[in-house]
Order: sequence, then structure tokens, then C-alpha cells
Amino acid sequence: MADAADIREERTSVDDIFDTLRAEIMALELRPGDKLSESDMAARFGVSRQPVRDAFNRLANQDLLVIRPKRATEVKRFSMREIEKSRFVRAAVEEKVLRLAAENCDLVGAARLDMSIAEQEQLLETASFDSFGALDLIFHKTLSQIAKTEFAFDVILTEKTKIDRLCVLGLSKEQRLPDLVEDHRRIADAVKQHDGEAAVQAGMVHLGRLDETIARIEAQNANYFEIR
Repeated sequence: MADAADIREERTSVDDIFDTLRAEIMALELRPGDKLSESDMAARFGVSRQPVRDAFNRLANQDLLVIRPKRATEVKRFSMREIEKSRFVRAAVEEKVLRLAAENCDLVGAARLDMSIAEQEQLLETASFDSFGALDLIFHKTLSQIAKTEFAFDVILTEKTKIDRLCVLGLSKEQRLPDLVEDHRRIADAVKQHDGEAAVQAGMVHLGRLDETIARIEAQNANYFEIR
């Protein structure tokens, strides 16, 4: 029977493997369709195959790996059907969040939005583009909190994660971020002015920026996508 130290060590190993492989998948260091072997990963991380298997299962639960019995595990290819579903769900949730945020925004909420936008603008000035992802999450979480629908952010985060790998194949951060920050500024201004309709319009423009990018990526990297 394993003692507490063994259990803690195994849990840490699973977490380390999961975090490392997830980061590599999201950064496209591991590409859609790439095959992964439990034995190879066990050798890489210096562990038995069980922690690797557990990490693989967690990644599969996040729709990042495909595990097939008696066949190689592979990095999940993009599915246009799932992308369209994800975009639909996120748009519906974000519309409700933005309307409620505009309705409920007070001075404290407005100040938090101002701070978020200021941090994003500072990021552009210093060209610290790699920090945008964290600030983007904070901005959308803040909107959910102002709307008094914190639970909605969990849905937004889940759906956003399904699309984030595609962003790596899109325009460079230097090209994309000025437009994204400007979108955020327009959303924040509309929310502060209690203009729900304008907030939703700005929000849909923001989400829609990926549509052309997704179509271009599918045309240029067809092997990264499941056959329709």
C-alpha cells in the first residue's frame, strides 16, 4: 500500500506532465495529429507509465488528446463543427454578460475596467505581448463579476480554451493586439455608459475577428483539421 508521500509524489508527477504537455499543445509545439507514446513520455519525465496515463486522460477530458485503445494517442485535430459550436455558445453567454454588466456597472466596476484597459495599453507601449493572455482573461472575468454572473466566466474560459490553439497560427501578436485592445476599450466604454446594445455590438465585433483567421488557417493547414 502506498504511503502518503508516494501519493503526493504521484499527484505531483501527473500535474507536472499535464501542465508541460498542455502548454506544448497550446503553443503548437505539439501539433494536431502528432502521436504520443506512454512509454516515450514516461522515459522523458522519468516516471512510470501510470502518471503519464493519468495526465493523458486529463488532457483528453479537455479535448486536447484523442486516446484510442490499441492505437497511438494523438494530439486532437481541430474540428470545425466543435469550433462553430464553441463560438455559438460563447457568443450567447457573452451577450448576456455584457448586457448585465452594462446594467450593473457602478463606480467600482468602472474603475476596475479603467485599470484593466490601462494595463493593456501599457503592455502595447512596452511591447510585452506575451502578457496579453493573462490580461485578456482578467478583463473578461471582470466583466462577468460586474454582471454578477461569475459562473459565466467558467463557460467563457472553457470555450475560449478550445479556440486558443488556433490563435497561435493566426496573425502575429504585434499585428493582432492593437485591434483587440481597442475592442476591449470600446466594450468597457459602453459598459460604463450603461449602453448594453453598444457593449454587445462591440463584443460581437471582438469575437468575429477570429472568423476570417479560422477560415484562412483551415485552408492553409488542412491536415490540422478533422475531415468534415
